[in-house]
Amino acid sequence: MENPEVKMNAQTNLLQLEEHLYHLVDVDEPNTFRNLFPYSEVPKIAFNDRIVPHSMPDNIWITDTTFRDGQQSRAPYTTEQIVKMFDYFHELGGENGIIRQSEFFLYSKKDRDAVYKCMERGYKFPEVTSWIRANKKDFELVKDIGLKETGILVSCSDYHIFYKMKMTRRECMDHYLSIVRECLETGISARCHLEDITRSDIHGFVIPFCLELMKLQEEYKIPVKIRACDTMGYGVNFPGAVIPRSVQGIIYGLREHGGVPSEQIEWHGHNDFYKAVSNSTTAWLYGASGINCSLFGIGERTGNTPLEAMVFEYAQLKGSFDGMKPQVITELAEYYQKEIGYKIPSRTPFVGSAFNVTRAGIHADGLLKNEEIYNIFDTDKILNRPVLVAVSNTSGLAGVAHWINTYYKLKGENAVDKQSELVTRVKVWVDEQYDEGRVTVITDSELVNVISKICEELEITLK
Repeated sequence: MENPEVKMNAQTNLLQLEEHLYHLVDVDEPNTFRNLFPYSEVPKIAFNDRIVPHSMPDNIWITDTTFRDGQQSRAPYTTEQIVKMFDYFHELGGENGIIRQSEFFLYSKKDRDAVYKCMERGYKFPEVTSWIRANKKDFELVKDIGLKETGILVSCSDYHIFYKMKMTRRECMDHYLSIVRECLETGISARCHLEDITRSDIHGFVIPFCLELMKLQEEYKIPVKIRACDTMGYGVNFPGAVIPRSVQGIIYGLREHGGVPSEQIEWHGHNDFYKAVSNSTTAWLYGASGINCSLFGIGERTGNTPLEAMVFEYAQLKGSFDGMKPQVITELAEYYQKEIGYKIPSRTPFVGSAFNVTRAGIHADGLLKNEEIYNIFDTDKILNRPVLVAVSNTSGLAGVAHWINTYYKLKGENAVDKQSELVTRVKVWVDEQYDEGRVTVITDSELVNVISKICEELEITLK
């Protein structure tokens, strides 16, 4: 047997000898990891305390699936809506193109019209890319449109190989490799979506498959990317957890054993167990350059990793937005609600109507003295969302005035003060509510209704 090559590890600057050689394990019966996924019970998180090192790439970025996975769980967007959101993504990603790509369906004329219009924008970032069925007709469609890269579904767990595709592992791998070869022969870069990777045999199928893909890449001199798809949200980021559920274990295996460079690894997470964001950040920390996201997390079942969340994860890891413009997130949220008609849950971080609203009386008192006490950061500067204090029986005239000025974005000479008749009359109404036995805070909609009536009576306009 040929001895494995000794290579320099660019991350550690140490010579490294990889002693494990991974070959396809072609099994007669599917390995469904029934010990971890009993189905009649909640899945189990097991540990073997094998720890892999942090290895965050020099460059990390975000890719977008709003117009692909994001459209699989809602009514299709119009062409105009897609183009408008694409413009927003370009602006949000900034001059450094941190939002690197956006993927599209190509099946309908509406999908293709949106692709053409987005390409006509001439943006370097996000790059327009596609997701297609694994057949030659679709490859030709990608080529005709002029796209440089396309995603290809290559399901990798035995659940899919045996039960959905009705193949053996060998048959499945040969099928996938022939499809990828066809793609590369058209001159298009393949992005292989390894569906259900967190229930797959990492060493018996995924790594041998990736090794073969890297051979095709070398043969055709065209990049082949790997998207690790946590399709069911089973991934966990706990140190020492066993694969296939370990996010860091999967990324380490793809890099160190599968030979896939970091810049060709993407993580695509789902939120079934509330772990989409933490798992995505973990993928960055352990060697994946790309994180695939959907706006507001909208996607299959519980959704994907929210794009806006990873903008802030990036900034926390890097210490900078690197040219991204987070204020655009607020514009996107406003557009999405007003023009598309989607109601964003009020407590959604960064975009919900109540994400930076303080309601507890004692918290409100502290916030009015210094907003840093109860606000996560300067939300007015970073998101163009000034902090709000909910009105209650402890708010006082100053609290009511603060609420009106921040909610209606009144500044300078347009701002109201606590001596104004409007503030006084609102305060009287609030006091009456609590005199009648109310114990909860006043909601925004109630205040807006009351303020509108008083403004009409006083013949004034807030602007």
